[in-house]
Amino acid sequence: MNQRQFDKVHGNNGFIAALDQSGGSTPKALRLYGIPETDYSGDDEMFDRVHQMRTRIITSPAFDGSRILGAILFENTMERQIDSKPTAQYLWEEKQVVPFLKVDKGLAAEESGVQLMKPIPELDALLDRAVANGIFGTKMRSFIRLAQEGGIRAIVDQQFEIGKRILDKGLVPIIEPEIDINSPEKAQAEAMLKENLLAHLNTLAPDQKVMLKLTLPEQADYYRECIEHPNILRVLALSGGYSRVEANERLAQNHGMVASFSRALTEGLSVQQSDDAFNAMLDASIQSIFEASKR
Repeated sequence: MNQRQFDKVHGNNGFIAALDQSGGSTPKALRLYGIPETDYSGDDEMFDRVHQMRTRIITSPAFDGSRILGAILFENTMERQIDSKPTAQYLWEEKQVVPFLKVDKGLAAEESGVQLMKPIPELDALLDRAVANGIFGTKMRSFIRLAQEGGIRAIVDQQFEIGKRILDKGLVPIIEPEIDINSPEKAQAEAMLKENLLAHLNTLAPDQKVMLKLTLPEQADYYRECIEHPNILRVLALSGGYSRVEANERLAQNHGMVASFSRALTEGLSVQQSDDAFNAMLDASIQSIFEASKR
C-alpha cells in the first residue's frame, strides 16, 4: 500500500470525486452532459464519449489534489489513458489524486426491501489488475429501500465478506450500502444499518482499514461512532439524488464525513461549454463541495 496515499485519504481536507458511472448509468450521465443517445451507437462509442467527458474533468486545472482526495473510476476508465498515461497513474502523478476502482457488477433484484450486489465472478482477476494499475482502493454499492432487518443484515454481510477479500489484496474497500433518500423508512433503516456496520467493524483485525460511503442521514452526526471507529480510514457521504446545494447543506451538518459525489459534482457541466466556462463551473462546484467536506 502507498503510505503517502493512505496518509492523504486519512488526514487531509478534501473529498472523493465519483467518476464511476458504469454501463447502466452512463447514458443518463451523458444526457445530463448534453450528449443524447442519438449521438452514439453501441457500448464502444458510448464509453468513448464518457471517457472524453471524464478526461475533460480530470485534466481541468480546477481538478487537482489540493481539494480532491481521490477519484473513483469505472473499470473501462482504469484501462484507458489520459495524455498517454494509464488513468490511475495520471491521477496520482499529475494531479496527486488517489485512484479508486468500482468493482461491483450492479444490483440484483429487490428482495426483503434491499438489492444485494450481483455476483462478481472475476473479482480476483480484477483486483490483480487494479493492483498492477496502481489503484489504492475499491468501491462497491448495494441499495436499501426499506427498513427490513434481514435484508439490511444480508447487505452488510455481503459487503464485508467481499471487503475482506479486497483487504487481502492490499487494497482498501469502500463499503457503500446506500439508503434510498425517498425511503418512507429512512431513519429506521439508518438505525439498522449503523448497528450492523458497527458489529462487523468490531470483528476486523487492527490493521484492517475500510471506508464507508453512506447516504446523508436524517439526524446530524448520526454516524459519528463509525467515523471514530479505529478500523475506519474515512467515512464518505453520497449525494443520492439530492441537488448539490442540499447535499452540501446536509454534509456540513455531519462532522467528519466528506463528500463522494457523482451527479452533484458534475451538475451544470455541458459538452457545449467553452473550456473557460466549463472550468469555471467545475471550479465553483469543487470549491462548494470542498467547503462542505471540511472537518
